[in-house]
Amino acid sequence: MTKDTQPPTTESLLERRAKLLGPNVPTFYDQPLHLVKGKGVWVWDAQGRKYLDCYNNVPHVGHCHPRVVEAIYQQASTLNTHTRYLHETMLDYIEQLLATFEAPFASAIMTCTGSEANDIALRMAQAVTGKRGVIATDHTYHGNTTAVSQLSKNMPPLGGYGEHVRHVPAPDSYRPLGGESGTAHALAFANQVQNKIDELEASGMGFSSLIICPYFANEGFPDLPKGFLDPVQKVVKQAGGIIIADEVQPGFGRLGSHMWGHQYIGLKPDVVTLGKPIANGHPVGAVVTSTDIMQQFRSAFKYFNTFGGNPVSSAAALATLQVLQQENLMENAQVVGAYTKHGLQKLAQKYNFIGDVRGVGLFFGAEMVLDKTSKMAATEFANRVANTMREEGVLLNKLGIYYNTLKIRPPMCFSQAHADLLLQTLDRVLEKTPLHL
Repeated sequence: MTKDTQPPTTESLLERRAKLLGPNVPTFYDQPLHLVKGKGVWVWDAQGRKYLDCYNNVPHVGHCHPRVVEAIYQQASTLNTHTRYLHETMLDYIEQLLATFEAPFASAIMTCTGSEANDIALRMAQAVTGKRGVIATDHTYHGNTTAVSQLSKNMPPLGGYGEHVRHVPAPDSYRPLGGESGTAHALAFANQVQNKIDELEASGMGFSSLIICPYFANEGFPDLPKGFLDPVQKVVKQAGGIIIADEVQPGFGRLGSHMWGHQYIGLKPDVVTLGKPIANGHPVGAVVTSTDIMQQFRSAFKYFNTFGGNPVSSAAALATLQVLQQENLMENAQVVGAYTKHGLQKLAQKYNFIGDVRGVGLFFGAEMVLDKTSKMAATEFANRVANTMREEGVLLNKLGIYYNTLKIRPPMCFSQAHADLLLQTLDRVLEKTPLHL
């Protein structure tokens, strides 16, 4: 596009997408954004308008971070090939990645996506247990391969779910299972898992694994105490299964106090999967596990990945990890996250339709309700708030069991000044957006 050329209209781009990509290809917001540039926590559309990005975890250390860009450029201009040749960058990265985990994690597989990583994790569980049955929550997302798409109830697969898949109700700290929080809630969740384990064993499929996001991000990131998953971990281990922790959303220091979501809540998984933020937007994923499980997987499956861990992807991932550590972005997430959450709590005192504020680090939000007594979800209201925020130049979105929870998950370089802009804009939008149309 030359200087004098007008950018294509939204309508023309949507028409081209429909023609070239087919129907039902989703975009964010009622009026989709045509983004052309990003830097730090900011993105620009084709008309030159600037937006504060409070949503994307893919540019984990900031859009177009110069050190990551330079690492990609230098490696791409030197060598990029598949992974059946020796190259030290992938090994350097895995060594530094493993240093952020405790024992027994000692080996990894590099992939191109989190979907691939979760697909491998399910096969690891099968290799270890000799069984296929898997349990997930009823409002989760672990990717879009044939295997892992079976885990999501939001997009039921054609032909129905396989006999090897079971779903349990997701934890909800605002409306806890059994009506009680704390230990009772944790035990209720573990009992749900136990019931599905029993079903799988009775069916002949057997139970291999429980796969969860340890932060329950898609479920609305409920406010769960440390140790909440201890009872379910005990149930899984007694049944001979393994635990897969999907760290695509809470990982890489996003929660501030801990590098990984399973560390934050006190879970001890057997396999950890990584994706989106691992290389600041470059398509990279990974599976991390123990030497023993890796050996069993390698013996049972002849797996290789043509591009997983290629030199350019590894350089991007290594630079991202180093920036995260050297620029103290975990500490920033902890400080700025607490500051912003406090600001949201002050807004909850002002607006009765904010039923609950929750989150930790730079992953937080507010649940919108029609009234605080019934806790009825204000789903359409949350949608209108998200769209109006986009019109006001701040990008966030919604999710949760009822899609009524504002989801705020900015790049890790988000500052208190950025938080102030977010909170001021949100206050203004909440004040002018009617609860009922």
